[in-house]
Amino acid sequence: MIQPALPKRILMKASKPARYIGNEVNMVIKDPAHEDIRFCMCFPDVYEIGMSHLGIQILYDMFNRREDTYCERVYSPWPDMDEIMRDENIPLFALESQQPVKDFDFLGITLQYEMCYTNVLQILELSQIPIYAKDRGNDIPIVIGGGPCTYNPEPLADFFDIFYIGEGETVYGELLDLYKKYKYGTDTEFDRHEFLKAASQIEGLYVPSLYDVTYNDDGTLASFEPVSPEVPHKIIKQVAVDLEEYYPDKPVVPYIKVTQDRSVLEIMRGCIRGCRFCQAGMIYRPLRQRNVEYLKKMAQDMIASTGQEEISLSSLSSSDYNCLKELVYYLIDECSEKKVNISLPSLRIDAFSLDVMGKVQDIRKSSLTFAPEAGSQRMRDVINKGLTEEVILKGAGEAFGSGWNRVKLYFMMGLPGETYDDIEEIAILANKIASHYYEVVPKENRKGRVEIVVSTSLFVPKPFTPFQWSAMNIPEDFTVKRKFLTGKVHDQLNQRSIKYNCHDSYVTLIEGVFARGDRRLSQVIYNAYKNGCIFDAWTEYFDMDKWKQAFTDADIDPFFYTSRNRDYEELLPWDFIDIGVTREFLMRENERAKRAEVTPNCRQQCQACGAARYLKGGCKP
Repeated sequence: MIQPALPKRILMKASKPARYIGNEVNMVIKDPAHEDIRFCMCFPDVYEIGMSHLGIQILYDMFNRREDTYCERVYSPWPDMDEIMRDENIPLFALESQQPVKDFDFLGITLQYEMCYTNVLQILELSQIPIYAKDRGNDIPIVIGGGPCTYNPEPLADFFDIFYIGEGETVYGELLDLYKKYKYGTDTEFDRHEFLKAASQIEGLYVPSLYDVTYNDDGTLASFEPVSPEVPHKIIKQVAVDLEEYYPDKPVVPYIKVTQDRSVLEIMRGCIRGCRFCQAGMIYRPLRQRNVEYLKKMAQDMIASTGQEEISLSSLSSSDYNCLKELVYYLIDECSEKKVNISLPSLRIDAFSLDVMGKVQDIRKSSLTFAPEAGSQRMRDVINKGLTEEVILKGAGEAFGSGWNRVKLYFMMGLPGETYDDIEEIAILANKIASHYYEVVPKENRKGRVEIVVSTSLFVPKPFTPFQWSAMNIPEDFTVKRKFLTGKVHDQLNQRSIKYNCHDSYVTLIEGVFARGDRRLSQVIYNAYKNGCIFDAWTEYFDMDKWKQAFTDADIDPFFYTSRNRDYEELLPWDFIDIGVTREFLMRENERAKRAEVTPNCRQQCQACGAARYLKGGCKP
C-alpha cells in the first residue's frame, strides 16, 4: 500500500490535486526496496506540460524494462503547492512511490527550453538537494540533465553533475551499469567524485566539474580544458540508430486534461530541409525513419492501451516521411472504426495533405497553419526556407477551395539581414492570401469573411545553427518593428480579415542570453530564483524587473550575449560538443545566407554536413 506524500487536507488546498497523486493509467509499479537503482525523471514545468513530453515517456519505458531499475516521475509543483510544501516542510516526491526525490540514486531533468531554468532550482531546493553541484555529498542523487538545451549546457553547469548530450536510448544503460559497479561492486564506500570521473569517459556524457574555463579581458571565452588527461576534450552527441528498439506501447495516461492530450506516434527523427534558423534541424541529424509496419503496430497498441481519442504523428517535417500516404490511409481506416481522431502537424500544404486533413478533421472548426517564416522572397532565401510566394498562394488557394476559411501564418522578426521592407512584406503576403480567398471561392460558397492570423516570433540565434554567430535585436528594436508591422497590417485592403499577434520581447531577450551564454550566468539564474522567479515561460509569472536585478547583482550585461556578432575565430561556450554536423558546414551556410543563396535539401543534393558518419552506409534520406 503506497502512503500518499500529501494528506487530504493539503491536497484540497491545491488547484488540480490530481497533479500530485500519481496512479495514472499505465503507471509502472515496482517495489522500491527490491531495485538496485532508483531514477527519478523530471520535467521542470507544471504536470500538464511535462506529461505531454514524448522524451520522458520513452525513457520512462526504457528504464523500467530493466529489472534492476525503478524509474519514477516528478514535475514542478504549481506556485500554490510550492508555497504549501515550503510552509509544511514537505520534500518534493516522486509520483509512483510518493517517496522523497532526495532518496533516489539519480534525478534526471529534461531541459526543453531556456525559460525553465529557474524551475530547475525550484526542483532541487524543494527536493532538499543542494542547488550547487559542488555542495553535494556521496548520499545525494546524481543530478543529470538532458534535452535540447544541453547543446549549450554552460549556463546551468554549476547546478548539474552530468549532462547527457544526445538521444537517451544509447548510453544510459552503460551509465547505470557503471553506477551499480561503484555503489555495490566494491568493498569501499561510494565516492561521488570517482564515479563522475569514470562517467565522463562514457561517450556523450559531460561532467562540467571536470573542466576549467578561463576568459579574455573582453569577456569572451579564452580556454575550455579538461582537468586531467583521461577526461575527453570533445563530447560526442549520441544518436539512436535503431528507432524501433525502444518505444512505449503503453504510455502513461493522465487523469486530467494535459497540453497534448493524445497518443504520440513519432514517425521519424531529423529533417532534410536545412532551415538556417532551426536548431532542431541540425542537432537531430541525420534523418532516420521508422518502418511503416512497425508504426502501424505501435498505433494499434497505443490505441488499445490508452483509450485516448486522438493519435498524433510526430516529426519535424511529417510530409517528408517516405511512407506517409500508406500510414495515414491505414490510420484513417483503423481510427475511424475506433472513433479516434488523427492529428497531422508539420505538414506542407499540398493536395495530398488537404485531402487527408479533409478526411480527419471537421473543417468547420479547424484552421490551417502555414509557416513562411519571412514575408519577402529574399528573406526566405536567406533562411533557406525553400518556399516561394507562388507555392504559398497555391497551397492557400487549394485550402480555400477545399472549405477552409481560417489560416494561421507564422513568421519571425529580427532575422539576420532583415530590413523594414522585408517586414512590410509580411503584411503584404497576408493581404495577398486574404485576397486569394475571394478570387478562388465563389461568393455563394463562402463561409463569411476569411480569417488570416499572423503571428511573429522574435528570432533567437541558437547554437549549432548557421546563425549562431549573429547578433540579436534588442527589445526596443523588436518594439519598433512590432509597431511598424501593426501599422502596415492596418494599411492593407483586407486589414479587417487580418489579426496580428507577437511574442514578448523581454522573454525573448532572456531566452537569447541563456541560449548562447557561458557558465558565469549560473549566478544570474540563482539570483533570479532567489528574487522569486519561477515559471518564467508563463506570462502571468514572468517578471523582467526581477531578472534585471539578477543581472545587476551579478554584474553581468545581458546584451554582451545577445547584441554582438561573433567572428569565426571566437571560442564559443558549446564548441566542446561534437554534434556530427561540422563547423565548416555551418560557416558555409552562414556565408550562403549573407548572399541569399538557397541550399538544396538533403534529397535533392547531399551537402556533406558531416552527420552521415552516424549511419552505416551514410544517410539515405
